[in-house]
Amino acid sequence: MPRDNKKSLIQKIASQANITFKDFNASAIGDNKVLLENRGDLITLLTEVRTADLKMKPNGSHSEHNPPVTYMHICETESFSMGVFLLNSGASIPLHDHPGMNGMLKVLYGKVSIRCFDLLDKPSDQVQSETQFDPPLLPFQKDSLRRAVLRSTMWFTHDSSPCILTPQRENLHQIDTVDGPAAFLDILAPPYDPEDGRDCHYYKVLQTVPDADSKVEAQQPWEEETWLLEIGQPDGFWCGGEPYPGPKVSF
Repeated sequence: MPRDNKKSLIQKIASQANITFKDFNASAIGDNKVLLENRGDLITLLTEVRTADLKMKPNGSHSEHNPPVTYMHICETESFSMGVFLLNSGASIPLHDHPGMNGMLKVLYGKVSIRCFDLLDKPSDQVQSETQFDPPLLPFQKDSLRRAVLRSTMWFTHDSSPCILTPQRENLHQIDTVDGPAAFLDILAPPYDPEDGRDCHYYKVLQTVPDADSKVEAQQPWEEETWLLEIGQPDGFWCGGEPYPGPKVSF
């Protein structure tokens, strides 16, 4: 144990993430008590992390001439990836998914608003044909339509617990800065890998003509069903890179 006390906090987080997500099985997460216990330990460690633990300035260094979003890579294994996202004031990470992946996001400074969605079963052709969009969709776009439900909209600061996503819950999200720049530590498990079916897809929330969704079943008051359109990477969004200044992580 004394040796463990000498480890940096980010090393402890990385080691616990490796334990938590090694041999991860997305289909068994609901019944895996060991996974849930390990994830709880990881959340506890993430809740403690601050900019000083990563040798970062409390409010970073941001400029309108920098990319709107910058990524600091910390480490990556077959089980998970970890890094820090820096967002300029007014920047957003557009609505995107994490296919078959877990995610943990811990704000280091600033404030972000996060909207989380879940995709629903693909709607029938009849439902799609009866729905009118504003503006109208082009014919080729109809194959990219998805039905979704807005699960939550919350603000997060450095005092907040981590934002959690799973393969089954709140797997799509959009991240917007609030009142200034922000940064967050990000863990994805397993990492994105297009060759293994884990590519990043972007989406746009569509507007419908009033009353066009009158046949949709009654919803819970805190949830809102909506239509999404899968799109390419939005214009104006790009992510630069910057060296990570903190303690090294090893396995």
